Amino acid sequence: MFGAVPACGAEPGPTPRAVTAGDAPAPTHRAADEQAARKAALAAYAGYLAASRKASGRGDPHDPELSRFLADPLLTRVRLTIRKAKEHGAMRTGTLVSDPTVTSVSLDSSPPAVEIQDCLDATGYRLVYARDKRVVPGTGGTRHLATATATRYPDGRWLISAGAAHEDQPC
Repeated sequence: MFGAVPACGAEPGPTPRAVTAGDAPAPTHRAADEQAARKAALAAYAGYLAASRKASGRGDPHDPELSRFLADPLLTRVRLTIRKAKEHGAMRTGTLVSDPTVTSVSLDSSPPAVEIQDCLDATGYRLVYARDKRVVPGTGGTRHLATATATRYPDGRWLISAGAAHEDQPC
């Protein structure tokens, strides 16, 4: 009889077992942290698309919503694109359909980043002349691949800092 013996008056409890090398490691929060990063990055991406549609539709490169979801260098590129369209008397109108997915999460990078891939359907999203709403020639929308990088900043916010439309890659 080599089992555990309860002290006088104590109820017998479970017998402790030795931990072996084959046991699973202690649970970590890694999966939960990655899931939270995915969710925050996709929310920032959706906010970026909504803010850029709104700012492009109003011809307002300084719409405050842009800086709520974007960071440089993408913020400056988006503002310049909106300003250039406005200077040429054009604006965006219509619907942009998005179906993003996270392709990678790098929480150990400095700064932490999440890569996003999207199939953007811009067939109903047009560049038109603001005066008469005629479509600007040569600006027909397509369904194409788009990529973006969400970066976590020191204040904890996830912002879209890089992005590219790959119009030569249909989806």
